Amino acid sequence: MKNTNDFSALKALYINCTLKKTPRMSHTRALMDVSMDIMKSEGVAVEHLRFVDHDVAYGVYHDMTEHGEHKDEWPAIFKKIEEADILVIGSPIWLGEKSSVATKLIERLYGESGNRNEKGQYYFYGKVGGCIITGNEDGIKHVAMGTLYALQHIGYSIPPQADCGWIGEAGPGASYNDEESGAKNNDFTNRNTTFMTYNLLHLAKMLKDQGGYPAYGNSRGDWDDGTRWNFENPEYR
Repeated sequence: MKNTNDFSALKALYINCTLKKTPRMSHTRALMDVSMDIMKSEGVAVEHLRFVDHDVAYGVYHDMTEHGEHKDEWPAIFKKIEEADILVIGSPIWLGEKSSVATKLIERLYGESGNRNEKGQYYFYGKVGGCIITGNEDGIKHVAMGTLYALQHIGYSIPPQADCGWIGEAGPGASYNDEESGAKNNDFTNRNTTFMTYNLLHLAKMLKDQGGYPAYGNSRGDWDDGTRWNFENPEYR
């Protein structure tokens, strides 16, 4: 099938929430590379960062150095998030949950979610999110469920099948990037990773082409100014 889409105006940021600092090998990064390579081949500007490599403070303010912390690299990372049309969170599975690093990232994103865009909407309206999960034993869908819920709650748009992942056998064993796992030849994972990547691209392009969401009915700025659209306030019945 011929591709008639031009995705070259899009920017994607992949944030790897592995517990391992660079240069240690990350299985999550290895699967993220599959998706990133597809985007690069489609002309998308792609950037990857390991969240754990950066000294990001705990908290929900934009710059925690203004609230007692000695250092906080979040403002510089958030600038990259602002510039990206697509955000993909990668996380390993620990005890059936996303990593503590991923939780920290989501907390910092949540701290920015009350900001407004130029239409008065919450800040992440018009941006697209997805997630990539790796680990041993079960948990892909559970981790994806919590991650994608968090992203949509703060304003990101989630396309169909916006997650992918790979897990090994129950118990200790080979992980995604280990040759003996055979993970890179797993058709289910490869198919889901490909579909997820293109679903992210299609939705991001549609939103970018139309300038995000119309502000009718969803602008916090308009609401605060008294606009109620077709909402009937019970107080006035």
